[in-house]
Amino acid sequence: MSKTRILIVEDEGIVALDIETRLESLGYAVCGVASTGEQAIQLAESTEPALVLMDIKLKGPMDGVDAAQQIRERLDVPIVYLTAFADKHTLERAKVTQPFGYVLKPFQERELHTVIEIAIFKHQMEARLRENEEWLSTTLRSIGDAVIATGGRSQIRLMNSEAEVLTGWKEREALGKPLDQVLKLLDESTRQSVDISASNIFRDDAGALPAERLLLVTKDGAETPTNCNFSLIQDLNARPVGIVLVLRNTSRERQLEREFLKIQKLESLSVLAGGIAHDFNNIITGILGNIEMAKELIEPESRASLLLAAAAESSLRAKNLTQQLLTFAQGGSPIKETVDMSTLVQEVASFALRGSNVCCHFSIASDLWATAADPGQIGQVISNLVINADQAMPNGGTIQIHCDNVSVGQGADLLVRPGKYVRILVIDQGIGIPQQHITRIFDPYFSTKQKGSGLGLAVAYSVVKSHGGYIKVDSELGEGTTFHVYLPAEEKQMTSTTEPALQAPSQDHARVLVMDDEKAVREVVGIALESVGYQVAFAHDGNEALKMYEQANQAGKPYDVVIVDLTVPGGMGGEETFSHLVGINPDVKVIVSSGYAGGPILSEFQKYGFKGLLRKPYRIKQLRELVARVVSSE
Repeated sequence: MSKTRILIVEDEGIVALDIETRLESLGYAVCGVASTGEQAIQLAESTEPALVLMDIKLKGPMDGVDAAQQIRERLDVPIVYLTAFADKHTLERAKVTQPFGYVLKPFQERELHTVIEIAIFKHQMEARLRENEEWLSTTLRSIGDAVIATGGRSQIRLMNSEAEVLTGWKEREALGKPLDQVLKLLDESTRQSVDISASNIFRDDAGALPAERLLLVTKDGAETPTNCNFSLIQDLNARPVGIVLVLRNTSRERQLEREFLKIQKLESLSVLAGGIAHDFNNIITGILGNIEMAKELIEPESRASLLLAAAAESSLRAKNLTQQLLTFAQGGSPIKETVDMSTLVQEVASFALRGSNVCCHFSIASDLWATAADPGQIGQVISNLVINADQAMPNGGTIQIHCDNVSVGQGADLLVRPGKYVRILVIDQGIGIPQQHITRIFDPYFSTKQKGSGLGLAVAYSVVKSHGGYIKVDSELGEGTTFHVYLPAEEKQMTSTTEPALQAPSQDHARVLVMDDEKAVREVVGIALESVGYQVAFAHDGNEALKMYEQANQAGKPYDVVIVDLTVPGGMGGEETFSHLVGINPDVKVIVSSGYAGGPILSEFQKYGFKGLLRKPYRIKQLRELVARVVSSE
């Protein structure tokens, strides 16, 4: 084991030699002897001793106290004064240099040995303490949560950088202040102040203090949603001597929670909407079909024909009245195609403002990316936002609509995946939205207006969400409101869902099997097809359709086309029916029909093997042309 190296600073040669002899007899190694303060500093830097024995009275301009001060600052070497001076003034000067010991001449070897060993041990302990403090400081700086530590009287002794950001207090400002002066917490539900004074924190039942759903009041008075956990610091006798608090900003969690609650509300509404969609569109299909068939039986220009035409248009408008609710239907996937958002936004916004005293100003990027979207649904979003802005400005004004390209990176403060988006901003100059209503404006049926259903913004939220996008709002009372809509930019060219020109109806007595649970739909489809030469048979569900199809095949009179309703309450629906039909005849031609708002089969019917799609309610012309095309297809 290497010996402890000691530097002697003594201006009397005989005394220095005596000290050196004694140190060596005690098992130490003397690495040098200096007689002046300047020489002591040079030897300390070159020999790196473990300890310096320093005489206070030295020759030259620098005495031992000054030399000790510089050695301590430069090298962090422990100093032990070995001197004959013990007056009050000398001791006060020596104390400033933080010596590790003070030995008066003359001294005993035992006394010197004890002081040296204690000084070296104390220095080692201080070095370890500094190392631990640095480790702790580095650890605290790297922690993502805010950390505050106090002493036994609840006075702040430590804050990391996250705590500075969260509270608005700098550590240098907060040190020594009572915890409850710097950290102000409110119970979010009651808005009552949480008592974090020392007398309350150190109670036996302090664990009952609320830890979640708190509001932290920052130095400037702002309120931040926060969770807070604390642990008592105890001494060896289990007495509390301090506390460590860990606080986390939960603003983003609360935002996600609100988004989740919105989704839950919309999902609850979707259960109702699915049934409404099916039943309503079946009824409209029957009404619209019978009106159009009646028109074919009378003179085209007669008053009765005109009245029937008006009734047909009213039937289609009746469907549009519930389109907002139908958007929530379960499985309501958008039927996407490539959309020129520039054209769509301008056309829809201009139409929505017809007759209004509000005008619209467009600012659209010339290189605006294309979007894969359902033009009907996105048009409805734009229309709802523009109408909302129009109603916010009863005295007139200008709505600004901006469309541009944005790239969202990792960690962005948006609830969308990183990628490229088309951003649409709808900005009004209206009265604004009160802050207490901001979190509820996308809720179904919530409205601050006297008129309206309260579904417009809920529809916008649902549609944008189903497109993989994001919608948010910024508003200030008296300043106006801005809606931000983000829609994923198209990465590959979409195939338009627009069908090619249809062929004329077939007159070759082709056989058609119609499966639908609604009698009125079966009847009107039958009349519409039979009147142009088709032979039509009917089934009320999938099981009956399969039996009829198999019997027809066995009789040598197969059906050329089968029309199946996608959903049959209490019976076999179109998807399962189609899978069984393919088992009977792999080349079967099937058209799928549905009164629901959407779904994966309706948005990509060809991918599932269907030859065509009829979305209820449909026109008689649509029905005849689609059947004709499918019959004549290979």
